[in-house]
Amino acid sequence: EVQLVESGGGLVQPGGSLRLSCAASGFTFNNYAMTWVRQAPGKEPEWVSTISWHGRGTAYADSVKGRFTISRDNAKNTLYLQMHSLKPEDTAVYYCKTNDPPVWRGQGTQVTVSS
Repeated sequence: EVQLVESGGGLVQPGGSLRLSCAASGFTFNNYAMTWVRQAPGKEPEWVSTISWHGRGTAYADSVKGRFTISRDNAKNTLYLQMHSLKPEDTAVYYCKTNDPPVWRGQGTQVTVSS
């Protein structure tokens, strides 16, 4: 059974930091580029960042560039998203997903940025 389990979300003040994790199982993790997406209430899902299968290629949405860093540990089957300088507009449910078919997605972790 394929599983993607996100963790690390929570409530943080503006300017704060969080690190999200996504634990993968049930498929060959290091065969897949991986992506973080987020969805704020009442809005469409927004692509955040993608990392290649080997981790040497990354891409970021303009809205998070310079503040977020995507990484992965293929030995641990885990994807990460380090988030710094968080803003209220970063508030959303964050999901990890495989970048290519078959597309699997986790259940998400809530990130709330508020004072």
